[in-house]
Amino acid sequence: MPVTLTVNGQAVTLDAAPNTLLVQALREHLQLTGTHVGCDTAQCGACTVLMNGNAIKSCNVLLAQAQGAEITTIEGLASADGTLHPMQEAFKSCHGLQCGFCTPGMVMAAVGFCQKNSAVDAQDVRHALEGNLCRCTGYQNIVLAVQQGAADMKA
Repeated sequence: MPVTLTVNGQAVTLDAAPNTLLVQALREHLQLTGTHVGCDTAQCGACTVLMNGNAIKSCNVLLAQAQGAEITTIEGLASADGTLHPMQEAFKSCHGLQCGFCTPGMVMAAVGFCQKNSAVDAQDVRHALEGNLCRCTGYQNIVLAVQQGAADMKA
């Protein structure tokens, strides 16, 4: 079944089985492996991408549901010249990662949240990221990174 969507600014048409998940299409058909598969049950957030500007868990969305949608993955955040997105830079500079497995999903959830919210205090950030799990950090540096990224996105 053909599905047409825009991924990281590029129009693509994929021919996939009706039960293909968006995360599978991104990873297996488009080789965008920055979107991770963690739990396969929409619990961990490792597969978070932006769909039409909203952070969604791509392991819980059929590719067919993304027909005509605009998808942004972690690979689509940095500029063409390699300059990191402000949120990516904030995660790096604030040490908001350790092993890095959850980081793409955290960054995408943070970007989606910050694009819709101008003021982000620590409590708001913790609430916005409660569906994204990290097993390495204590979350404090992630919260600081999101706050810094939000400020830099406004600048």
